[in-house]
Amino acid sequence: MPPLLAIRSRADAVIEALAAHGTRLVPLRGRPAEALHALLVFGFRQAWVCLFGSLMVGLLIATHFVYPSHAALSHYDLLTLAAVAIQIALVALRLETWDELKVILLFHVAGTAMEVFKTAVGSWLYPEAAVLRIGGVPLFTGFMYASVGSYLARAIREFDLRFTGHPSPAVTAALSAALYANLFTHHYWIDLRYVLIALVAVAFRRCQVHYRVSTRYHRMPMLLGLLLIALFIWLAENLGTFSHAWLYPAQRDGWTMVSPSKLGSWFMLSNMSYVIVTLVSPPRTWQGQAEAKREES
Repeated sequence: MPPLLAIRSRADAVIEALAAHGTRLVPLRGRPAEALHALLVFGFRQAWVCLFGSLMVGLLIATHFVYPSHAALSHYDLLTLAAVAIQIALVALRLETWDELKVILLFHVAGTAMEVFKTAVGSWLYPEAAVLRIGGVPLFTGFMYASVGSYLARAIREFDLRFTGHPSPAVTAALSAALYANLFTHHYWIDLRYVLIALVAVAFRRCQVHYRVSTRYHRMPMLLGLLLIALFIWLAENLGTFSHAWLYPAQRDGWTMVSPSKLGSWFMLSNMSYVIVTLVSPPRTWQGQAEAKREES
């Protein structure tokens, strides 16, 4: 068995065992028990595929509380070195493929370029010093964007994602490029984010994503999936600003929750991230559960 499949098989076994144990703790039988088991498998697998992001957010919070401010190695530089170590470990343990790593590097470039611009125009700031930085941006920030790419790349594999009604690659690429460009141009021209979000909604209005939980496939609207990703990015951003890893201007005098209006920005990011990941994992068409199982076997 190829190493990646062996790791996936072991992960499947652990996830199924944890879900079975959790189901036994609740006095349910029949369909309710099956539904609970499927929900637990889904939750545990989500936690597994967002390993990179979870570790990064955990580092932000832990180092904020326990890392000494007078240490020779700055807080931000520690985060950068830790993020590099996590990325190396994911590849060395074959949790990410080399092809996926190449695309994830695009997240570093695109994310860091945006960060340099946004900090220069005062959209947000990084209040601490760092040696490993470009302009006002510590290099660990590129890994925060990369963790979104890592999640999507692993989710496509681990949930065996397939699609119906998916827009053409030309359409998704054009929308993604326009969304990214608007992040810069809206400072000097008309902000087209809501027009572009509406176009994304139109493009994906019929798209359904089919995903595997245990041995069965389920489906949800692709737009709902992108919105859920945006919601979790927003939650992670609140944890990041709470730990003072970065701050918005309104948070300089004390932490406040990031405005829910930022969900629009993170919806755009989730769409752009998905399109980038499809460069190495092109969307597969749903042909039915029997066909999907035959391809897996």
